[in-house]
Amino acid sequence: MTTISCIIPAYNEAPRIGAVLDRVLGHPQIAEVIVIDDGSRDGTPEIAEGYRDAHPHLRVLRQAQNGGKTAAVAAGIAEATGSHLMLLDSDLLGLTHGDLGALIAPVTSGQADVTISLRRNAPRTWRAIGLDYISGERVIPREMLATRLDALNALPRFGLEVFMNRLWIADRARIAVVHWPGVDSPMKSAKLGNWRAGLAADARMMRDIFRTIAPHRALSQILAMRGLRVRADALPSLQAQAERMPR
Repeated sequence: MTTISCIIPAYNEAPRIGAVLDRVLGHPQIAEVIVIDDGSRDGTPEIAEGYRDAHPHLRVLRQAQNGGKTAAVAAGIAEATGSHLMLLDSDLLGLTHGDLGALIAPVTSGQADVTISLRRNAPRTWRAIGLDYISGERVIPREMLATRLDALNALPRFGLEVFMNRLWIADRARIAVVHWPGVDSPMKSAKLGNWRAGLAADARMMRDIFRTIAPHRALSQILAMRGLRVRADALPSLQAQAERMPR
């Protein structure tokens, strides 16, 4: 039986995390939700904790210091009990129940081993090739990561996604790319208030990615993952079923 633990790392996401929790906490296929506050200074954990009385399957973990996304996710995985993890960013805009169901459906149906989202505002290159290899929204068997917590904690702050890609490729996992045509991830410049801060944040993220995997290896990952994709024509009925869920 497939049970889903949803892991949501969050850092200074007070303006956005409520909208994500409104969708996740009411979803019938998600058994538990774990928010990991990564040392926020803006009230993010208090907003998340405000949902606990109405949703006993929600847990909020507070990290004493900001340690980065990878460490926050590792802390959540250590607490998760589901057979599978749904990893979600806490700043998504336009997320619906149908989107979450579409991300889950290929795994629960047995048509795919893992899933990864392709958002509306993913970089144009990724949309053109049909794969955002560093997307943060995924469904993955828990044991694939739970048995590697030491390795996760040794990664750079933003090395998680390319580390997962490496595991998927090694395991020859069947990958379903799930299109989210109404979902956006806000630009860092919009979140941080100016384009210079946004560029600096993007540069730090890419530095961590390429500390985890060399740039030429990133291209190899993309090609290998494209080769492992479940054919798109195997998924429409599953996505249509998910999209009929309440929004």
